[in-house]
Amino acid sequence: QLQLVESGGGLVQPGGSLRLSCAASGFSMNYYAIGWFRQAPGKEREGVSCISSGGSTNYLDSVQGRFIISRGVAKPTVYLQMNDLKPEDAAVYICAASGICSSTLRQDDYDYWGQGTQVNVSS
Repeated sequence: QLQLVESGGGLVQPGGSLRLSCAASGFSMNYYAIGWFRQAPGKEREGVSCISSGGSTNYLDSVQGRFIISRGVAKPTVYLQMNDLKPEDAAVYICAASGICSSTLRQDDYDYWGQGTQVNVSS
């Protein structure tokens, strides 16, 4: 049974920061690319960032320079550090596992999906 579980969401003010975590059960994250996606009400799901099994990364243009994706060294966990959060960043954030980390952040590349964690950005 392959599962991904996200955590770390919450409510922050604009300009604040959150760190999301993605943990795996039933498979090794070391052999997969991990992507973060988000979906806001009334909007299409979009790719935010991904990290390959080798550590290369890609980012959505609108989060470039604000978000950082990384892998834990000791724990099989992928993090998404989100800085300078904006109201338009509010969404359910979902992590997913793939064989590749494409610069296009194609949803079809991802085989396993988590349930998501809510991020709200409001004053």
